[in-house]
Amino acid sequence: MAGDRDAFGILIERYSDVLFRHAYGMTGSADVAEDILQVSFIKAFHHLGEVRGRFDAWVFRIVANGCKDWLKNIRRTHLSYEEDDQPSGYETPEEELDRGEMRRDLDRALAALPDSLREAFVMKHVEGRSYEEMADLLDATVGALKMRVHRAREALQKLLEDRYA
Repeated sequence: MAGDRDAFGILIERYSDVLFRHAYGMTGSADVAEDILQVSFIKAFHHLGEVRGRFDAWVFRIVANGCKDWLKNIRRTHLSYEEDDQPSGYETPEEELDRGEMRRDLDRALAALPDSLREAFVMKHVEGRSYEEMADLLDATVGALKMRVHRAREALQKLLEDRYA
């Protein structure tokens, strides 16, 4: 049993960063992303015997589903999930205010997207994944994912154009 825990610890170490970035991109909150990862890793540990195929794709789906569940719950309760713990790289308070306002507008626009479009957009433009990698992780075709990303861009543009046109 200790060997299983050690091996699982190695897997957690290997995949934590990329899974955290995905959860953070989907939720907009470092704390929520950490919580989702913790719950996902516990769930993964308890269901290790069910892994079919690649472990990284399997655990990614657990985390992605955790993010989608959180997003559904947050929409149902209408809570805000804004969080910005990143230090500022801007010189003046005005630039910082503009950056914060743009971030909030983008977060609201992303939150308004259907989960499948948001997930595809985040994977492509925040995480920098290739369409082939996305297709493998999401069990979808490259063409379908290109369409989701395209629709997400169009929806974001429409949601933001009045404010930033």
